[in-house]
Amino acid sequence: MERTISGMMGKGSVNHNARAFSAKNVDKERSRDNVEFCHSDIKEVYHTLFDEALERYNAKQKRSDRKISDYYEKIRRGKQEKLFYEVIFQIGNKDDMNVQSNEGQLAKEILSKFMEQFQKRNPNLFVFSSHLHMDEQTPHIHIDFVPFIRNSKRGLDTRVSLKGALSEQGFKGGARGMTEWNEWIEAEKQELSKVMGRHGVQWKQLGTHNKHLSVLDFEKQERQKEVAELEQTIFGSKEELSDILHRQIEAGRETEQIRKEGEAIRQELNKMVQSKEVMERNIHTYDEDAKWQLAEQGALMSAKNYRDKKALPLVEKLKEVVKNLTIKCVQLTEQGRKLTAKVDGQQVQISRLTDKVMEQSNIIDRLQEKATDLGSLERHLGREQVQSIVERSKALEQAERAKKRPKHTFEMSR
Repeated sequence: MERTISGMMGKGSVNHNARAFSAKNVDKERSRDNVEFCHSDIKEVYHTLFDEALERYNAKQKRSDRKISDYYEKIRRGKQEKLFYEVIFQIGNKDDMNVQSNEGQLAKEILSKFMEQFQKRNPNLFVFSSHLHMDEQTPHIHIDFVPFIRNSKRGLDTRVSLKGALSEQGFKGGARGMTEWNEWIEAEKQELSKVMGRHGVQWKQLGTHNKHLSVLDFEKQERQKEVAELEQTIFGSKEELSDILHRQIEAGRETEQIRKEGEAIRQELNKMVQSKEVMERNIHTYDEDAKWQLAEQGALMSAKNYRDKKALPLVEKLKEVVKNLTIKCVQLTEQGRKLTAKVDGQQVQISRLTDKVMEQSNIIDRLQEKATDLGSLERHLGREQVQSIVERSKALEQAERAKKRPKHTFEMSR
């Protein structure tokens, strides 16, 4: 049998790949059939790969402002390199390699064998997360990796670099407009086709019937396909961005509510401080004010009169004060406990909202990259041509949706 091979750059949603959350196109009942090859925390990966190089780099810096405290954060906030990259490989499509068919199980076995040697073939691509999905329509594998080079002459001697990593593995780019990434993808497809061959599946390479086209025309045709695919991605991303903005508004509301609650807590604490100060002032009066002092026994006053008229009234007043102070202390202690519980709850909410904002920021960064890619294609092909391709893509999508709508037949009888 012959089957196509797809190899493309992925969105890099590690939580989605690990099924920390599931999209609408995922059949959760079949998620148990997925394969997790590895799944490590990317921050720990950065420590493993770059901490020693970071220490060497900082030791050479004479100015403290040139030192890097956290290499992970430097890359995350920078624009030159991404924290990590993702590649997706798939054999066939939903019609000829459906996950619920025998062919789909064969695809699973082939992709698993392909993954076994992936890290060995790519020593400059540190794979920290890899998952084979069997809960969508066609088996496919997500491979997330950090590309790095050693013996760099600038920055850290071991640092993040996709171009450099692929170049060290022999992919130089430049041949007929091919980039290092495209050359590497083609080489990995060849490796996948070898595994397929051992399982009786041949690589069906598309586009061979267009060999009569000139190189320039063929490249234009390929770019048109890329634009159409990019438009499909952006079309879906618009809805995703709208959902993100809605969640950010909700997060803003929750944050404002937390701010109000925090202000209320602050006011309660102020009241408690004021109560404490009042209590302290009152305590001082017991030492200094004459009315709280036990009077001297007069020469002509009997012990009984002194006890009844002087000592006992003062003792009763002091008992009342102690009782009131005890009640106040219990009240303040209870208030303090409740306020502490409120603050703990707010910290949990703030942590959750911070995680939301971080996740949304990562998604927005990816959407911005897609928009930049579209801008590059517009500059290369021209805005009008790109817009034409986009409109055709939308029309095709609408036609596909129309085909999928159920047709109703109405019978009329007299």
